[in-house]
Amino acid sequence: MINKLFNKDLKVINTGISSFKENIEKEGAQAVQVDWRPPVDIDESVWDIINLNKEKIEEANQKALQIILGGKPVLLGMDIAEKVIPGMKKNLILHSGPPIAWERMSGPTRGAIIGALIYEGMAATPEEAEKLASSPQIEYAPCHEHSTVGPMAGIVSASMPVFIIKNETYGNIAYCTLNEGLGKVLRYGAFGPEVIERLKWMEKTMYPILKSAIESLGKIDLKNIIAQALHMGDEVHNRNRAGTSLFYRAIAPAIIRTSENREDMAKVLEFINGNDHFFLNLSMPAAKATLDAAMNIPFSSVVITLARNGTDFGIRISGTGEKWFVGAALVPDALYFPGFTKEDANPDIGDSAITETVGLGGFAIAASPAIVQFVGGTAKDAVNYTLAMYEITAGENNIYQIPYLNFRGTPTGIDVRKVIERNLTPFIDTGVAHKNPGVGQVGAGVLSAPMEPFKNGIIGFAEELKTKN
Repeated sequence: MINKLFNKDLKVINTGISSFKENIEKEGAQAVQVDWRPPVDIDESVWDIINLNKEKIEEANQKALQIILGGKPVLLGMDIAEKVIPGMKKNLILHSGPPIAWERMSGPTRGAIIGALIYEGMAATPEEAEKLASSPQIEYAPCHEHSTVGPMAGIVSASMPVFIIKNETYGNIAYCTLNEGLGKVLRYGAFGPEVIERLKWMEKTMYPILKSAIESLGKIDLKNIIAQALHMGDEVHNRNRAGTSLFYRAIAPAIIRTSENREDMAKVLEFINGNDHFFLNLSMPAAKATLDAAMNIPFSSVVITLARNGTDFGIRISGTGEKWFVGAALVPDALYFPGFTKEDANPDIGDSAITETVGLGGFAIAASPAIVQFVGGTAKDAVNYTLAMYEITAGENNIYQIPYLNFRGTPTGIDVRKVIERNLTPFIDTGVAHKNPGVGQVGAGVLSAPMEPFKNGIIGFAEELKTKN
């Protein structure tokens, strides 16, 4: 038997470090690398309480997954933030990510707050704005705690126009500001005169035109647009060209019918047409409205929120409700604009990882392989990133599908238990802001979420389970 074995060509399955496989291949043999990692080191008492409730957790996770899959986000209209966002007031500034005080805020977050205070007329200069921002007169809260999401710095102030998105299945609402485009924009921490001028134009000219157009249509089905965009090369986080084009097709005739000023109408249409990221500020609240319906399901270990504020990375879990579990945010691997390097980059920032949380963005990157070019990757890398995410999710999407994977549904419903067991965190594609306020965007790239929030999350989840036994 042994003689027969060694008279054949041997193939090696390597579970060790990858250099073992490389050395075997150098000798002319075939080898396969097993992508295996040991589970994250968590106290056994945590697993004991989780295993004790395993059946209840599985049942709750399927309930959460069905709610997520059954969500139907539609764009209903627009209004001013102070009028519609729950708890919004003139001296409240909403930001991306988990809660944070001014003293710990990152450069782009501070820069965007400075710009928002100038935009609101509460300060005349950056110096005045910074002094006001650091005083007790200004209050801060996460967008997520006010039914809102904000890309990058995520800043929302009282006078800003917002989209209103409703989950028609469950009735909950989500909000998001308008997308300014790329480069020197408020959400990347820029606050120069051109930034404020653009924001004022969006408030005074663009907002009324869009509001009237959307109202004339009654609603726009965002879930349908996202599903189509995935078939056209988007993952609707870092690439929104198809989503923006589909939205443009829906809104353009309504703008023409409802707008009286031809020049203003033309400028609005040109702005949307020239801003491939315009749809991001619709895909994000669509994801938020979908996921929020699955919040507060007892025993569920499904992650409902992934969010970063440029300092901390935070998650929220369905079974633990509004509680945040945080860790340090990481710097993305990115392709940087000329003149910038990783040394200029701020750690990961923004609420836009809500797209990954619902099974889009990095989880659907196999539908958008062009994204991996940001870090010199290949189409094969994009497929592998998506395939890996199936390992940490509760199921697959019934509507959001990936053509290259024979229209397999995107991995949906991040399970904090599986993240720990597989030692594998969510894959995210994102923009990169300069670490100093006032500079703006310096690149775009990808990263895997830090493990710390998930370690803290599973411990907190186990503590919550103890209260139910």
